[in-house]
Amino acid sequence: MNSQEVDWLLQEKYNGQESSAFWADVTRLEAGEPLAFVIGSIPFLDTTIYLDSHPLIPRPETEFWVEQAIKAINAYPVQKHSLCILDLCAGSGCIGVAVAKACPAVQVDFSELQSAHLPTIAKNCRANDISAERVFIYESDLFTPVKGGRLRKYDFILSNPPYIDKSLGRTESSVITHEPALALFGGVAGMEVLAQIIADAPQYLQAGGQLWLEHEPEQAAAICLLGAAHFSVTTHEDQYNVPRFSKLVLQSLHESIT
Repeated sequence: MNSQEVDWLLQEKYNGQESSAFWADVTRLEAGEPLAFVIGSIPFLDTTIYLDSHPLIPRPETEFWVEQAIKAINAYPVQKHSLCILDLCAGSGCIGVAVAKACPAVQVDFSELQSAHLPTIAKNCRANDISAERVFIYESDLFTPVKGGRLRKYDFILSNPPYIDKSLGRTESSVITHEPALALFGGVAGMEVLAQIIADAPQYLQAGGQLWLEHEPEQAAAICLLGAAHFSVTTHEDQYNVPRFSKLVLQSLHESIT
């Protein structure tokens, strides 16, 4: 904890007024609980994201690439159908909510494995004035809805999946203690979920559709290799000059063979 966090808490949650509840929250900070969970929400681009179910806390790195994705969505060639976007491994729903708010004509689906987060996603849609008619929220193991059925085809699939490689030893103890392990760790070399998404995504993308993935910088080469059969892959740096996300554009069958 630091004094700046205490000041933010006082201003953001208590409008500058100290109280017994405020000091109780200071105790939570002293115990190592993340500020975003103590406040209960966090800004993400032009949205407010509530964290009632303690999902993964949205990071500035994710904000950076989602802003780039929004520009790509708004510049996408006009289709005969409404553009459909999937927020895969949605957690709080911050990615899909930000897209829906910035791109008012698109349809947004959310796929999330942990059922506890589904009400949080719904709340974040309502809190940011996203019409219920524009969204669908699935309890889903990646592309497989838990209650049966099948996701549709999408123009963009955007995902901040579990990708942390435990062996790198970069994860802070407070993150391990307070944020969901299912949203953090991606198995061997952090690549297991990423590899599954890359393998399955072509079935769920429209022709020329795009898959955007957040990942560790060390995973960029493996992502390019795994995606080569079906995608044109480019990796991009975040605002800290770290290779942080890759854009995979689905090729036609002819392009992928040649």
